[in-house]
Amino acid sequence: MPVPTDIAGSAALSICESLLLALNDGKILPEREILGILRDAAAAHEGVPESDKSEMHRAVAALINGILAGGNSVRRP
Repeated sequence: MPVPTDIAGSAALSICESLLLALNDGKILPEREILGILRDAAAAHEGVPESDKSEMHRAVAALINGILAGGNSVRRP
């Protein structure tokens, strides 16, 4: 499923990603906690029962898992 061009969703994603980076940079949350937050968010969408919104939930989980795989959620040397 292609990612919809949703301005509010894109803004929210950018803000959340920036907050996670700032929390890590400020040594408020360690990398493992940030990765755990993202894994929990993906799992919440992966575990949703079949419904008319199932495709959207799978797409959200895939997007979050892509962020995890890409390393965008934490700054790495």
